[in-house]
Amino acid sequence: MFDLIGDIHGHSDKLEALLKKLGYAKANGYYAHPGRKALFVGDYIDRGPKISETLDLVRRMVDNDSAIALMGNHEYNALCFHFEKKEGGHLRKHLIKNIVQHYETLKQFQNNQKKYEEYLAWCKSLPLFYEAEDFRAVHACWDQKSIGFLKQKLKDNCLTNDLIYQSVKKSTKLYEAIDLTLKGKEIKMPEGLFFTDKDGTQRKEIRVKWWEDPKKMTYRSISIEPLSNLPDTPVDLALFKNTDYYHSYEKKVFFGHYWLKGQPSLYRGNICCLDYSVAKNGFLAAYRFDGEQELTENKFIYV
Repeated sequence: MFDLIGDIHGHSDKLEALLKKLGYAKANGYYAHPGRKALFVGDYIDRGPKISETLDLVRRMVDNDSAIALMGNHEYNALCFHFEKKEGGHLRKHLIKNIVQHYETLKQFQNNQKKYEEYLAWCKSLPLFYEAEDFRAVHACWDQKSIGFLKQKLKDNCLTNDLIYQSVKKSTKLYEAIDLTLKGKEIKMPEGLFFTDKDGTQRKEIRVKWWEDPKKMTYRSISIEPLSNLPDTPVDLALFKNTDYYHSYEKKVFFGHYWLKGQPSLYRGNICCLDYSVAKNGFLAAYRFDGEQELTENKFIYV
């Protein structure tokens, strides 16, 4: 039986409060439950005030088999930000917006480079997805074609140094599969439209509900973010070529990533997002999964 937990972003105090609310107790230096296991869907670093403490808490649980931790896009971005190119520079360019994204993590590890690199090595060991008999978990998007490719390419569903270097080469299958899995599906907004995201960055692409049939959706209804300037016109289906949507008959799937607002709720009986913007004064959410055939909203626990 699993307790699936959303993006933490350095808020270890709220994580401890949530674990206690879920019935986990700390002994021998780590949290554990007598009959359950936690599954974290990624994004442990950046933004929050206690990033090192969060990594330590999650890592101790994983090392003692009381939790499974997946990689999020922030961990992947941090690895690429750190990995140097042979010809100079880094896999993730040190642009201002990228530095800002990692600023809190870098600041909190100031004067402790060794510990920072140890945690990066641990982040590299995290699987990109998890699948059990009755559910799936991933950071952003379960695209069957991408996951199938990654199962063949990765070692124990994890990245190696070589694969990280290969993964930044755009227009390759590996780049596209990792991008979908860790960052989700995005499509271009209609010509002339844009919005400003939570970090003040101007964007012309929207994150979409990858579990909906695009043939039945408009730009406004398929966008995960409720944007008032999106038209209620059918989406351009050419933007969804080579991908399929996640059907209602497939396994329950849990994910984070999307900075949802308000109280935790379900999109569908097999679709559960767990990211409720803890780093923006929202909730840290968990879903207490007991193998039920259909997910129900009364199984959310949050602080």
